[in-house]
Amino acid sequence: MATVTQLEETHQNPRRWWALGALVASMLVLGFDTTILNVALPTMAGELGATTSQQQWMADAYVVVFASLMLPAGLLGDRFGRRRMLVTGLVIFLAGSLVGSLADDVNWVIAARTVMGVGAALVMPLAMSVLPSLFGPKERTRAVGIVSAASALGLPLGPIIGGFLLNHFWWGSVFLINVPMAAIGIAACVFLLPETSDPASPRVDVLSTALTVTGLGALIYAIIEAPDRGWGDPLVLALLAGSVVLIAGLVLRERRVERPMLDMTLLAHRGFLLNTLAATLVMFVLSGLLFVLPPYLQAVLGNDAFGTGLRLLPMMGGLLVAARGAEATVARFGSRAVIATGLVVLAFAAILGSRTTVDSGYGYTALWLSIAGLGFGFSVVPAMDGALAALPTDRAGSGSGLLMTTRQVGGAVGIALLGSLLASTFRDRLDVTGLPASLGHTAGESVVAAHLVAQKAGSAPLVASADAAYVHGMGLVLLVCGVAALVTALLAAAFLPNTPTARPAEAEDNEDPAVAPATADAGQ
Repeated sequence: MATVTQLEETHQNPRRWWALGALVASMLVLGFDTTILNVALPTMAGELGATTSQQQWMADAYVVVFASLMLPAGLLGDRFGRRRMLVTGLVIFLAGSLVGSLADDVNWVIAARTVMGVGAALVMPLAMSVLPSLFGPKERTRAVGIVSAASALGLPLGPIIGGFLLNHFWWGSVFLINVPMAAIGIAACVFLLPETSDPASPRVDVLSTALTVTGLGALIYAIIEAPDRGWGDPLVLALLAGSVVLIAGLVLRERRVERPMLDMTLLAHRGFLLNTLAATLVMFVLSGLLFVLPPYLQAVLGNDAFGTGLRLLPMMGGLLVAARGAEATVARFGSRAVIATGLVVLAFAAILGSRTTVDSGYGYTALWLSIAGLGFGFSVVPAMDGALAALPTDRAGSGSGLLMTTRQVGGAVGIALLGSLLASTFRDRLDVTGLPASLGHTAGESVVAAHLVAQKAGSAPLVASADAAYVHGMGLVLLVCGVAALVTALLAAAFLPNTPTARPAEAEDNEDPAVAPATADAGQ
C-alpha cells in the first residue's frame, strides 16, 4: 500500500506526463477503431460475400461486448491491479486485431471483433481510473481533457486511416494497423505507469458478472436492432423485457451482498451521479452529430472516405481548444457554470447545423462543427473530472467502469433513437415515383443506396430527392440534439454540485489520509 507521502510523490513525479502519454496511445487505438471498420465494410462484404446481417454483426459485435463488460473490467482492475489489467486488455485487443487481419471468413471476422471488444472493455475504464493516482486535483482536469481529446480524436482518424489503407492495401490492413498501435500502448504502460489497486475490493461475483453481461448485452442488442426491425418487433420487445428483468435481478442481488460488485452507494453520491448523467447526455448528442455527418459529407457533398475524415477535424480542433482551456475556466468559474455553458454552446451548434441546406456547402458545416467541438470539450471534460473526483479512491476502477458504461450506453441509445428518426424521415420524404417497388424499397434504405439506384437507373431527380430528404432528416436530428443539449444545460445549472478547482493546494492538503492509502500499490 502507498502512504499519503508516496501518493504526493507520484503527483509530483515528472514521469506522470509520460505515463499520460501511455494512456493517450491506448485511447487513440480505441477511438479510431470505433469508426475505421465502417469504411471497410463495403469492400469486406464483396470479398467475403457477407450478407447485410453479417455486415451489421461485424460492426456490432464489438459494441455489444464492449459496453457489457466495462463494469466487471473496472472491478478486475481494482482487485488485481489497474496497470496489469490495462496491459492485459491491450494484449487481448492486439490478438483480436491480428486474427481479424488474417481472417478469410465472415464468422472469423465477427469472432475477432468480439475479442477486440473484450480488450477494449478492459482498456477504457482503467485508462480513466488511473488518473487520480497520477495527478492531484490541480492537474486532473487537464489530464482528463487530454485523454478525452485523444479518444475523440480517434473518431475522425478512423475514416482517414481506413480510406488511406483501402486505397493502398487489402481490407485486412484496417485490423493490422491496430497491432503496432496496441504494442506501443503496451510498452508505454509497462514502463511508465505505476501499479495501483485495491486488494480489499470485492471478489469477482460470477453471477453478478453474468447478469451484467447478459442484461446490458440484451439492452444494447435491442437498441441496435430496433431501427431496422422496428420498436414493436417481437424480438426487440423480448430483448428489452429480458434486459429489464436481468438488470433488476443484478440490482437486487447487489443490494443484498456484503461486498457488492456494483456499489449502489456510488449512485447515491450526488456529485458522481449528476456528473455521470451530464457526460452521458453529452455523448447522446455527440453520437447524433457523428452519426448523421459522414453520409452527408460522402453522399450529398461527394467526398470519399479519406476526405470525410479530414472534414470532421474542425470538431476535433474545437475539442482540443476546450480541453486546453477547461482547467483554468473551471478554476475561475466552477464546474457547474462551465458544464452548463458548454452544453448551451453545444445546443447552439446543433441548432445552427439543423439549418443546413443542400446548397450550404462545407464551409457552413465546418463553422458549426468547430462550435460543437468547443461545447463538447467544455461540457464533457469537467463532467468526467467531477465524476472521477467524487469517487472514493479505493473504488476508482469499478466507479470508472460504471461511468464509461453509462457513456457507452448513452451513445448507443443516441445512435439507435436518432438513427431511427433519420431513417423514417428519409423514407417518408424520398420521391421514388416511377421506380419499380423493389428499387424504391432499396433506395429508401439510405442516401448511399438511393444514389446507387439513381446511378443504375440514370435518374437525376432521384439524386436530388435523396439529397433533399437526407438533409431534411439530418436537420431534424440535429434539432433534437440541440433541444436535448439545452434541456441538459438547464438541469446542470439547477442541480449539479459546483466544484471549483481554484484551491487545488488546499484540496490536496485536506486529502483524507484514511482513504488515500487505498489508492495505490506503489511496490513497482
